[in-house]
This record gives sequence, C-alpha cells and structure tokens, in this order.
Amino acid sequence: MLESLEGKRVTTLPHPKDYNTWRNRLSDADYEAIEDDLNRRIDAGDIHTAGWMPGSDWTDTVFEPIYHTACRKNITHAAMFFGLIVFKVFMDRPEKWIFGRFEKDGKDIGSITYFQP
Repeated sequence: MLESLEGKRVTTLPHPKDYNTWRNRLSDADYEAIEDDLNRRIDAGDIHTAGWMPGSDWTDTVFEPIYHTACRKNITHAAMFFGLIVFKVFMDRPEKWIFGRFEKDGKDIGSITYFQP
C-alpha cells in the first residue's frame, strides 16, 4: 500500500502508457526477477530511495534488461522505467509505505524516497 506525504492512498501508476510500452518489451521472467530483487531490498530496510537502490552500473544484474531491452539503450527512459517499476512494487505491497521527494545537503535527491511510518 502506498500513500503520499499528504496521506492520500495511491492505487494507480503514473505514466501508464510509457510503463506499458516498456513492460511489454521485457519477458515475464526478466520482469519477475526485477520485482523479486526489489522486494528483497525493500524487505531489508524501512527507508529506500529509488535511484540509490540499484546503483548506477546495472551490468550483469537483473536490471540490465531495463536498459538494453525495454528502453533500447536510452538511459533517460531506463531511469524513468526503473522508477515506475519501483513505484508499482511499493504500491502492490501489503504494508503501508509513504513516498515523497526530498533533499540531501540542500540539493534535490532527484528520485522518490519511500519509507514506513
């Protein structure tokens, strides 16, 4: 379950057209491996920032097909699609998570942060 900082429950994925285009380019096995990896990471803590979860080098990881296959080597689209996958994974989880955009050292993190209340 996912809620905004204002307490509004979120049940729909933003940018569904883009998400569906990219998702349809991935095999079910690749997508499930990504979801499984993200859920393991989420299970390990109570605060997560999407852009920091996989790191910047996806070579030989379950995330590599996002860049090579789904987004056809477009780094901007790969980052957007990854963010949408993370959003959906949090949205589909049974426990409550809150999300928002935050700063670190006075600078925008540039990615969504999720935390448990």
